[in-house]
Order: sequence, then C-alpha cells, then structure tokens
Amino acid sequence: MGLQKVTFQNKEGHQLTGRLDLPADQHPHNYALFAHCFTCNKNLGAVRNISQALTNEGFGVLRFDFTGLGESDGDFEDTNFSGNVEDLIAAAAYLTKEYQAPSLLVGHSLGGAAAIFAASQLTSVKAVTTVGAPSNPKHVQKLLKSNLAEIEEKGVATVNLSGRDFTIKKQFLEDLETKSLPDAVKEFDKALLVMHSPQDTTVGINNAEEIYMAAKHPKSFVSLDGADHLLMNKKDSLYVGKVIAGWSSRYVDMPEEPKIKTKHQVVASLDSTEEFTTQMKAGSHYFIADEPIDFGGNNFGPTPYDYISAGLSACTAMTIQMYARRKKWEINTVEVHTSYDKIHKEDCDHCEETTAKIDLFQREIRFGGNLDQKQVAKLLEIADKCPVHKTLASETKIETKLLTDNN
Repeated sequence: MGLQKVTFQNKEGHQLTGRLDLPADQHPHNYALFAHCFTCNKNLGAVRNISQALTNEGFGVLRFDFTGLGESDGDFEDTNFSGNVEDLIAAAAYLTKEYQAPSLLVGHSLGGAAAIFAASQLTSVKAVTTVGAPSNPKHVQKLLKSNLAEIEEKGVATVNLSGRDFTIKKQFLEDLETKSLPDAVKEFDKALLVMHSPQDTTVGINNAEEIYMAAKHPKSFVSLDGADHLLMNKKDSLYVGKVIAGWSSRYVDMPEEPKIKTKHQVVASLDSTEEFTTQMKAGSHYFIADEPIDFGGNNFGPTPYDYISAGLSACTAMTIQMYARRKKWEINTVEVHTSYDKIHKEDCDHCEETTAKIDLFQREIRFGGNLDQKQVAKLLEIADKCPVHKTLASETKIETKLLTDNN
C-alpha cells in the first residue's frame, strides 16, 4: 500500500500535514502514531526508518509535523508543549475517523514526553515507547540556556538550534513549568518501553532511569548502546523500530494465525469484503494471492498465474540441479525466468474468438558454472522433463464437488 500524504486539523483549526506509512503486503493489523523531536519534522531519517521497520511488521504509522514545523500550518513561535500534546490527540482522532484508532504511540526526544501526556487521554492506546526522552519537558531549557535571560526579559528571542533559527516566546517556557513527566507516568495505565542510549549527550541516560523508576509495570527498558540522540546511524533507528514492533505485540491486539484447514494439498479462502486478496494454505505454509491494483486488487500477493509460473520455475530448477548432481557436473546456480501470456493460435481462421487463443509460458534459463555446449543442451532438454512442465503440457482433468461440514 506504501506511503500516503494526509492532512487534518488541530484544535486551533490549523492544517497539519503528515505521511501515513502502510505495509506493502497486507492491511495494517494496528496503527501507530509517531511524535518527532523538538524542532524536528516527520521526514527526519530516524522517524522514517522507525516507521519503515514498523510497517515491515504490519503496522500502519502516521508521522506528521507539529504546528509551525515542516509542512504544517501555524507559527512555531505561538506553540508550546501543550500544543504538541493536543496535535497528537488531533492526529489520533483523524486515524480513528479515517482508518483505525491508534494502539501504539512512539515519541522521540521531547516527542516522547508528549506521547506519554497524550496517551493518558487516549483510551485506544495500549502501549507507548519513548526514545531518548527527557524525564521533564523543562529539559528543553538547557537547549535555550544562552537565550533564557533574553526570553525572560523581552518575552521572546530568536534561538538557533541545529543551524536553524526559531522564535521562542516566554509562554513556551511557562508551559513547560507545569508539566512533570514522573508525575504523569505514575498514573500511567499503558505498557511502557523506555529506549535510551548511554552515550546520549543531548538527553542524558539518567532521564531514562527517572522515567522507568516512576512508571508502574508493565514497563521495559532497552539500552541503545553506541547510538547518538538523533539516531543518525540508520542501523540504530531500524533496530529501534524492530524492537518496538516485537515488544508491543504483547500489548496490542494482534491477528490470529490463519486457521484454514483442508484434507487437500492447497486451500484458498476469500471473504466478500476482501476484493481479490485471498488467504491460502499450501501444505503447512500460509501466504496470499491477489490481483494488481489496476485490476481491482490490493497487490498484496502474486496473481494465480504468477503462482503457476512460479511452480514451473521452481520445478524446472529442482529437476535440472538434481540431474546435474547425479552427473557430477559443475553447476553452481540455476535461474529459471518464466512469464505467462495468452496468444493467438498460428494461422487461426477466427482470431477474434477467445477460443482461438492458447496459453503460453515463456521460460528462459541461466546456468552458473563450468559447462560445455553439450552439457547445456542436455540440461535444456532435461528442463522439459520437469513434472510441472509435463502437467501443463498434458491434457488435464479437474473434478469439482461441493464441500460441506460433513465431508
């Protein structure tokens, strides 16, 4: 399903812009809401990577810009920490209305503190993860220390953070004074995962300890040893996303494993609400068949004809390798490329009729190894001995009968 641009309004009527990351091969089993760090935005590398890791595990993830940042409307100088919390609640309301209420909140740095305050007001949220979060939002004052006197005296100052200028008003600092994260987390009724790097020089590791000690169980801590505050190393942020997905699976509602049973080798099951997305079981293996989006499907899996072509490719490769091993020929790799189409019969008199078409499987084979021309020719001949090839090339009979609960 990929990436979708979304917009929604916050409490003040400002339009906030976000990106909804969705799994490529399934409908999301849960939705997560991401709160980025102070003065960051939804496109920070760490935010994208954590979201990607979560979507790889079946989550839908909404990451958005807080008021006055990135693509969102409003003036940053008129915002405060409470406004960030309200933006998260507005984002949760959007997900609830348009998709599904979020069950997981993830917050990076100051966004972690905002996630805890927001989660306290969101009954749908079952689990919260903080990454490099300060134990008190007042920590932001340390970033502004060279400008604090000017803000106190004049009520406003221009502050340079990470090479960018931001206007900070006194009301922002006053709002931080009213927020105590340890107090908030004491009353927390959600599962909490605290992630922090011992080498974080922006928000010290002691902040993680204070959050963890104040929280009730269920709570967990994961050390991000070697990572920096912004998780600039892609491996660190992908790791964070994978850990969050695994940890949260104990607390959010996860779909049950498919329970399709059959006495046959293969079974396919399709509900009326699923368009062409078909649940399948072959032997002890579960997978999905689908059709392309332009055909009305979700493109969550291969098409039925893709599976037939795959069967021919796999069988061909197995047959060739089995023969080569028996002959002790040096063949490292066999690649079998197959595609399917319908073509007109040669010199047909009624080519406009569908019965005038035949099925065509085009198969190309590549050998990796030290083979002479005679060996190659023999292996191409052996390809036609593949059992699936023989089945497709022979007359086939299909018997169909009604299956009831009694048989």
